[in-house]
Amino acid sequence: MSADRPNLPPVRLHSEAELAREALSAPLFARAVELARWSEGGVPVGVGGEILQERLLAATEHLGLEKDEEGLAHAAEAWQLAVDTGLVQVQESAEAEEDLPEDAAVGTATPGEELDLLTSGGPQDVLDIWLGGMETVLADAVAPDLSDIADQLAAGGELDLDAIDWNPEEEAELLDGILGNLYLLTALNDGPQPDVPLPALAASMIVPEDMDEPTDDVLEEVSEAMMRLDEQFRVLEPIGLVAYQPVDEALIEELDADDEAVPEAAAPEPAEEEDVSRYGLVRLTPLGIYAVRARMLDAGVDAPAVGDLAGQDADALLAALPAYPESLARAESEQWLAARTPEDAARALLAAARGDDPGAPLRRLSCQQTLSLAGPEAEPALREVLEDRQLGGLARVWLAERGVTGIPEPSQDMIFWLTVDTIAAQLGTAEEDGAELRELLQGLVSGHNGFFDAVWRVDHPATADVLEAMGRLHPDRKTAKEARKAAFKARSQRGS
Repeated sequence: MSADRPNLPPVRLHSEAELAREALSAPLFARAVELARWSEGGVPVGVGGEILQERLLAATEHLGLEKDEEGLAHAAEAWQLAVDTGLVQVQESAEAEEDLPEDAAVGTATPGEELDLLTSGGPQDVLDIWLGGMETVLADAVAPDLSDIADQLAAGGELDLDAIDWNPEEEAELLDGILGNLYLLTALNDGPQPDVPLPALAASMIVPEDMDEPTDDVLEEVSEAMMRLDEQFRVLEPIGLVAYQPVDEALIEELDADDEAVPEAAAPEPAEEEDVSRYGLVRLTPLGIYAVRARMLDAGVDAPAVGDLAGQDADALLAALPAYPESLARAESEQWLAARTPEDAARALLAAARGDDPGAPLRRLSCQQTLSLAGPEAEPALREVLEDRQLGGLARVWLAERGVTGIPEPSQDMIFWLTVDTIAAQLGTAEEDGAELRELLQGLVSGHNGFFDAVWRVDHPATADVLEAMGRLHPDRKTAKEARKAAFKARSQRGS
């Protein structure tokens, strides 16, 4: 998986115990475990641990798949996964010879050490074994069509990857990119995860960002990628990585009947959602989110999860929170606070919030939001900073919200300093045309006579920037002009 992906938003992960249960219930993995137990008496196997035809029939019956038209294939896949993950171990026969018939046994398979770990180990042991199996399935998903290879070899030719239109690096890169995009959509959507239409997912990897209308060639490429993804997701679903609604078989027949046709729904934004479902719908499962994140971390990608910061200091917490969606920032803050006493946590947060650097207003905003979750035991730490110019305002807000009495009124200088600091923080998080920010600015000006005459004198590093932003954003032209004049005065004062 590529390590050049930018830092990602955090994701919520299920507990290891929940994920381990999901892994054990994934159809392919569950069958592999069942066959590993079934091998207790020893199972004759061929080269590479391949189960022989007679025993494959017995394995299929053991799994209750004898009436399934795909039963033999499912049993063979499960057996191979058991071999690949060490759930079974193969002991080659000492008398095995190279010229034995193709279907002759060359060894015996019995339960492996990894099978014991599933019952004697912990959830992480289960997940480690499952991850190993998942990597095997991912490799299978990007493998070429074996029938094409068989046709080549049957014709007496050598294996020619170009002739079967298969590039292993490109296939792996495309699937990695698709899984990465699914992961990003999951991280950006904190809530029930929506199914993603396969055409839109394929288009996300193929259609250039600066292309307004995809060309016919691009749409055809999207369509081809969509059908390849359909095959791959069918392989990945049984291991529990994705939840997948396959492409409608009738649609596949329609496409096969007209190779030149490019389906309208292969465009990035199909017109009707009802039609989109025919083209496949996919989403990462909680287990899939865990797996893709694990692969990203191995590749050196910063892929945070809620709870990662619980053991880090307040500086790390306040530096990270501004980039988090609101609900995830709250969840992260709650876990961080839970690991400390309220008073110690408040004191650490307040110390980390100090500063005159450009990022300080955002840190103080994150500090205020985190402290809003702290218990009343934090009060002594807030009282300690009442006279601090940078922290006294937010401390008073915290105390007032809890009905604490006897708190001295803030000075006018402190009120205006807090106002500038608050707007500076909002400018660091809001869109330039954000309605909430515009309303905040309008309310400040209308609620205070002589606002600009007072604000340009505030000794805050962001005073001029805040006033310039007000000049850009305030809808009243006269007020915007006053803001720009005040900004000029503020810059002149700091330059003098």
